[in-house]
Amino acid sequence: MTTPTVDATSELAAFLRTRRARLDPHDLGLPSRRQSRRTPGLRREEVAELAGVSVDYVVRLEQGRGLRPSADVVEALSRALRLSPDERTYLFDLARRRRPGDADGPATTAAPTLARLVTDLSPLPAMVLNHRYDILDWNREMAGLLLDFGTLPPSQRNTMWLCLMHPEIREFSTDRERVVREGVAHLRAAWATHPEDRALTDLIVEFRTRDEQFARVWAERDVKVKGRGRKVVRHPEAGEIAVDFEVLTPIQDLDQRLVIYRAADDGSRSALDRLSAR
Repeated sequence: MTTPTVDATSELAAFLRTRRARLDPHDLGLPSRRQSRRTPGLRREEVAELAGVSVDYVVRLEQGRGLRPSADVVEALSRALRLSPDERTYLFDLARRRRPGDADGPATTAAPTLARLVTDLSPLPAMVLNHRYDILDWNREMAGLLLDFGTLPPSQRNTMWLCLMHPEIREFSTDRERVVREGVAHLRAAWATHPEDRALTDLIVEFRTRDEQFARVWAERDVKVKGRGRKVVRHPEAGEIAVDFEVLTPIQDLDQRLVIYRAADDGSRSALDRLSAR
């Protein structure tokens, strides 16, 4: 049996109806009405009053008549219907609108639970990034494999900046063209998702101005976010180390990415063990 695709308009209408029906007007401090209630929950005119929209607008939304409410209206309906954070997110997604909180700046520090996880993942090299590739946290194994990010000024703690600008890290990759292409494709996708992020735009301008390879690849407009793969690092002391990487995005911290490296072969595992033992 074929599963039908989700009709966002119909689902939004049904969702609003069910959320309205579960509310008790007395809990919201609404005045008693002389007319008896034939159905449970709030009346449409009460939702309209709480949300600051017309009754006709609520009727059309609940009937699935093709309306696409603005972000402000969705926010007002979320408050009027006392939606939980997860329900609010769902309503914004159904309305195909960006949540107001999405316009906040990117994370500048790792979530505490992620920071602890990075430490607990030892001896696997791990770090936390935001959508700009800023490095928010790392463990000693990642520092041993690449460099101690704590010795850098915050403006340089960015994996793409290091790949393009740092004299030592520039030579780490055995396939620099592929690494740059993947980084550019990710930044272009992030740039489209976060048009309000001025710092990201400035970073891209800097890369295009200072690095010819970045400028060339950026002009090709490839867009792809790669969440797993393999890379070979040319370490100045341990030699070539092949690692498989995995990028995970926590549900409650969508701007943060947990990056984990694992040795891809026995020789690389021995090399990582030696670096860790230092």
